[in-house]
Amino acid sequence: MKSFVFAAALSLVAQLAAAQTGPQGLWKTIDDETKAEKSLVRVTETAGVFSAVVEKVMDPAKADAKCDKCTDERKDQLVLGMTILRNVKKNSSDAELWDGGEILDPNNGKVYKVRMKPVDGGKKLEVRGYIGMPMLGRTQVWQRVE
Repeated sequence: MKSFVFAAALSLVAQLAAAQTGPQGLWKTIDDETKAEKSLVRVTETAGVFSAVVEKVMDPAKADAKCDKCTDERKDQLVLGMTILRNVKKNSSDAELWDGGEILDPNNGKVYKVRMKPVDGGKKLEVRGYIGMPMLGRTQVWQRVE
């Protein structure tokens, strides 16, 4: 009986550790130039597909910002509450990579292909937006909040 309880506890700990190394959770985004905190973004998973919504805009002066440069259904919508990441799935050949979807940069309204990779034991998330191939892009490092 003790062996069963120990094995169950160990399995639960392993599952929790694995969950923390995936992209789901609340992340703090950092401005590339100023290094200031920009927003809190929540990444969620539904049936193996990941998306992300802006939960908080850190700069009170930008709390009512709209995506006036967007060209899709998000045009003129508030950035707060906006889905900026869609259709991302776990990469079938690389267990530490999520890709196949798209990410929106609300500052310029452009949509990019995206790949995400948890680093530093899941404490950080490398988010790379690119056009064409991943070499032609930019990486932001998000910090896990929860």
